Formats: sequence, structure tokens, C-alpha cells
Amino acid sequence: MSEVPHFVLYEHAAGYALMKIKEFEDAGLIVQEVDAAHADGYKFSQIVELKAFDPFKNTEAALENCNSISEGLAHPDLTNFLQKELPKKKKHVVLGINDSKLAGSLTEAFPDLKLVFGGVITEILRGTRVHFERLAKDLPHHSLSKAQLSLGHSYSRSKVKFDVHRVDNMVIQSIALLDQLDKDINLFGMRIREWYSYHYPELFRLAPDQYKYSRLAVAILDRNKMAENENLENEILEILDNDAEKTAQIIEAARTSMGMDISDLDLENIKRFAARVASLMEYRQQLHEYIKDRMDHCAPSLSALIGEQVGARLISHAGSLTNLAKYPASTVQILGAEKALFRALKTRSNTPKYGLLFHSSFIGKAGTKNKGRVSRYLANKCSIAARVDCFSETPVSTYGEFLRQQVEDRLEYFTSGTVPKKNIDVMKEAEEAAVEVKEKVIKKKKKAAKKAKRLAEEMSAGAAEAEVDEEAPKPKKKKKSKAGDE
Repeated sequence: MSEVPHFVLYEHAAGYALMKIKEFEDAGLIVQEVDAAHADGYKFSQIVELKAFDPFKNTEAALENCNSISEGLAHPDLTNFLQKELPKKKKHVVLGINDSKLAGSLTEAFPDLKLVFGGVITEILRGTRVHFERLAKDLPHHSLSKAQLSLGHSYSRSKVKFDVHRVDNMVIQSIALLDQLDKDINLFGMRIREWYSYHYPELFRLAPDQYKYSRLAVAILDRNKMAENENLENEILEILDNDAEKTAQIIEAARTSMGMDISDLDLENIKRFAARVASLMEYRQQLHEYIKDRMDHCAPSLSALIGEQVGARLISHAGSLTNLAKYPASTVQILGAEKALFRALKTRSNTPKYGLLFHSSFIGKAGTKNKGRVSRYLANKCSIAARVDCFSETPVSTYGEFLRQQVEDRLEYFTSGTVPKKNIDVMKEAEEAAVEVKEKVIKKKKKAAKKAKRLAEEMSAGAAEAEVDEEAPKPKKKKKSKAGDE
């Protein structure tokens, strides 16, 4: 059972409150008294009373204090308030607080102060929260609820805007969309092949690529009317990357095809569907380039080590780059194989050697006996790369390139026995090489910021000139006199 506190710190949205607790001879009595007084505000006010209240200066100060408390840090406003309101001799003073994380920073500020939390403190704070309007009679009650609402909105807004993971949330959504597109494109590609094969079945063998097949289906469409399209051969040449031999085979096969005739309405629907499938494939390529660009900004070292797609899947499975950086290498190794792991633990069989890392090219290069070793070594390097990317102020791909070379050297060691360099030597070389790259990146960012600032100034100046022109009075036309008309 926790010790009976003399004071309890209560953090309200409007400010800090220091509650004084009635003295009890036995610590067991206070628990019974507090439990009995929860429903009755008068009884509770006999146990707990408001000693001091320090309101926040404004909404910004309230948000700053709220962020500090959520991170377990004592804000200067809090330390000044406690220094002023607590007794000068704090050696035998017991202060109750809500969060154990806050105890560390308060102990540094007040070494003689004894801090307690949990147990009866939680019940006292719960009762204080319920009956605070009765305890703080001098404060306007309507402002307390408004302060809570305002601080709640400000805190939520700041958490949404403050993105410590850089742009990894965009990477997570993009890689999920890419995986979904791959499934849909395979399904739609199979459907268009089955549909168009009724009319031209030989095209499936001559054009196995889905994208080229869809475009060829749109270009040829009705093989009986190929002679009407004079540019058909040039279109097929463009689709097949100027392969004249393949173009001749496709045209000849279309003339002698065994396929059935299809009505114009059916061909029109096939054309629309094939055009949609081709556009989906083009968008899939654009999305891949977008993921590559986002990964170069978010996790360049991880992307350089195992590729942007595998790196993006690791980040997506972990939930964020920060979560991935916190994982040990053993967790990274089997990330994505959780079902197989628990099944192996349940049946007491061999645990999986790799999860998402199986899609890396290094696992394919390794021999059957060495796949587990390479997976463990690669997971170790992925963990290092994720931490470098997450906690670097200016992340660059240099570390990932050196880590990739280390994995390749380890593969060479397994095959030929060539001893690779030590990790400490490689990391020193990477750190030296990264300095120059970071300087270039910083210079590019400064140039881009200056250019953006200049464009913004030009746009604002142009808008101001346009407003001046609109406000300027138009010159009145002079009326001609009658004498002048005569």
C-alpha cells in the first residue's frame, strides 16, 4: 500500500492544481474514506481541499505543458509552481502524482521531495476530477469545460501535424495499394486474355506480356478489318519495341486465326476493358516510381540495402519506421512469418528462417544451406539501416550502400571463403563518405527553400499589383460639347 501523501498534483486543462490531503493516522483509513466519499462531493471536500491553482497563460502554454507531461518531462511552469507552493523544507513532504514517468524529472528538480503514485493516489485524482468544480469554487465553471475542449483539440491537432516518421505513412498506403494493384492486374489480365481469345486465340502465345497483350488487343480488335487500318503495322511495331519479326508473326497469325467472329458490340466492350487494364498497368509503374522517390526521402539506407519494395513492406508491416527501428534483428528476420512462427512453436517444429526478407535478392543468391545464415545477417543490417534512417537529421543512402556491400561480401565468403572486412572498419568508411553527401543534400535543400521563397514573394507581389489595379478608379470619358459637335 502506498504512503499517505501530504499533497497531490492534479493537471487540469486550465492549469496546475495542488490538492492538500487531510492527515490520517493509519494509511488504511484513507482508502476507505476516499472510496466512501466518491459519490458525495461534500464528504470528498472534507478529505481533499484546493491549496493552490496556477492557470496557464494562454492556449499555447497549455499545449506546451500538456506535451511535456505526456512525454514525462517537468515543464518550467510546473517546477516553478511546486517550488512556490510546497513547503520550503521538502525532506519529509510526500507528493502524489498521476504518472510514474514524471517522477524522474521531478526528482531531478527536487531531490529531497518524496514522490508516490498509484494505489490511493489514483482514487484521489479520480475523485478530484469528478468534484473539481466544487473544490475550485473561485474559478468560473464554464471556462473549465471550454479549456478542456480547446486543449483537447489543440493536442490532437499537434499530434496529427507532428510526424516523427517523416513520410512513412505515405509509403505504407502506397505499398498497400501497389500490392492490391498487382492482384487486380493479374486478375484483369487473365480475364481479358480469356475474353479476347475467343476471337484471336493465337495472340496469347505470341504476346505473353500482359501490358503488350492489352495494347495489341485494342490496336487489332477485329482481325477481319485489319486491312482498313493503314497504320496498324506501325502501331504494333511501337507496342513491340520495333520488333519487326514479331510484328510480322502477329499479323500473319491474325489473318489465319482459328478464332470465332464477334459482333461489334462485344468488340467495343473488349476494347474498353483492355484499355482500362493497360491504363492500370501504366499507373502501377507510376506508383512504383512514386514509392521509390518516397523511400529515398524516408528511408534511403534501407532502400539502398534491400530495395524500395521490400523496405516499404517492412515499414508497412511494422506500422512505422520508428517501430521498425525499435525492433531487434531477430524480429526483423521473421517479420511477415508470424503464423508460421506460432505454428512451429505450437507443434515444436523448426521455426521459419525468414519472412518478408525472402523477397530480397540476397536470399535467392544464397545456397540452400546458407539461406538461414544470410537471412540472419541481412536482418541485422536492415535493423542498422532502419535506425540510421529514423534517427538521422539528414538521412542519406551512403550507409545502405556500404551495408549492401557487406552482405555481398558475406555471400562471397560463404561461396569462396574470402574473409570480409570488419564491421567497425566499414562503418568508419561509411561515416566519412556520408559527410560529403550530407553537405550536398543540405545545400540542395537550402537552394530549394530559397527558390520556393522567391516564387512565393513573386506571387504575393503579383497579387498585390492586381489588387491595386482593380482598386484604381477608371478615367471618366469626357462628354463632347454641342458646339464641338456642330
